[in-house]
Amino acid sequence: MTRLQLQHAKLWFAGKLSNWGLADYELEQIDANLEATGKLQADPSQANRAKRQLDAVRQAIHSKDLPGFMSSYATMTNECNSCHRGSGYPSVAIQIPLTLPVPNQLFVDQVTEGRSLAHSSCGTCHVVSDWVREAPAFRPSPPGFLEIVNRPSFSADELRRFLASSHRRLGPEQLMPNPRLSEYQIEAIVAYLETLRAGQSR
Repeated sequence: MTRLQLQHAKLWFAGKLSNWGLADYELEQIDANLEATGKLQADPSQANRAKRQLDAVRQAIHSKDLPGFMSSYATMTNECNSCHRGSGYPSVAIQIPLTLPVPNQLFVDQVTEGRSLAHSSCGTCHVVSDWVREAPAFRPSPPGFLEIVNRPSFSADELRRFLASSHRRLGPEQLMPNPRLSEYQIEAIVAYLETLRAGQSR
């Protein structure tokens, strides 16, 4: 039960913050645990009702439908409590969580945030990704992000140090501005660039 309770809470915050990949992962963990729980019950139909509610949550996640997620999550939570009462455990009641279940997990989609930050902070000068049709303002333009991540010298630690620096003395005019990024913004951009590099190696 404790494992399911943790996954239930993590699913809520992942979906609420539109981290659909994490929400889908947590939902599959719940589904597997319910499958195992159903085999231990005298009446497996109770677990089957909960799994039907999971399907509604899954549909909302796959559609990236935040209102649908919140509504189906609440219905799923009510079904869990109904199952507990029907199984003789009415005192085991769960609710939509009010606080983060663990302090060491980031529930926002870090890569998506990094992509957005890269476009807004760096996209004026750099080509951030191939699908961007607008050319940067500078001629000649600074290296694109795909060129940067393909350099042998590229590493997450070097990128962190660079993004935290003043950015001066770079380029032919030595005029690269300092975007003044916070630590969490730097980590998001690092996560995005690492994802770009991993995509290039496939």
